Amino acid sequence: MSGQGADDWKAKFAPIAFVPPARHLLRAKDLADARYAEPVAVQDMAAAAGLSKAHFSREFRRAFGESPHAYLLTRRLERAGALLRGTDHSVAEICLDVGLTSVGSFTTSFTRLYGCSPTAYRATFPPAATWAMVPACVLHANLRPQNRTFREDSAAEPN
Repeated sequence: MSGQGADDWKAKFAPIAFVPPARHLLRAKDLADARYAEPVAVQDMAAAAGLSKAHFSREFRRAFGESPHAYLLTRRLERAGALLRGTDHSVAEICLDVGLTSVGSFTTSFTRLYGCSPTAYRATFPPAATWAMVPACVLHANLRPQNRTFREDSAAEPN
């Protein structure tokens, strides 16, 4: 094979460039960010990354420092915090809007992450109707909750 035919063959069957796993993991993270309000499961995120569920969970934790489930829950709770600050919707409505189905579990998870209940959190901000518009980049930088372990025992914390 020489000439034009050989070049066509090389172009057609050239090896595909290796893509580091981190890019696949970012694809799954993007899925969680974009579809947090939908019932996204770890299996869906693993499929987006092109990995098995177990391997995906290990690689995600290694790359980002938290499990895929914890990341998705944190993302949902961050959005819930933004809705509590910026709207007058009920806590139950916000729970459903961010893709969670149990108000009790939502309240427990929110309290663990933010250190207060959703109602108490909302009370620390002015009503949504009087809120001054602040650029999103400033809000993201200053209002992101500190990463806390969801299994921490709050009774062990000193008062």
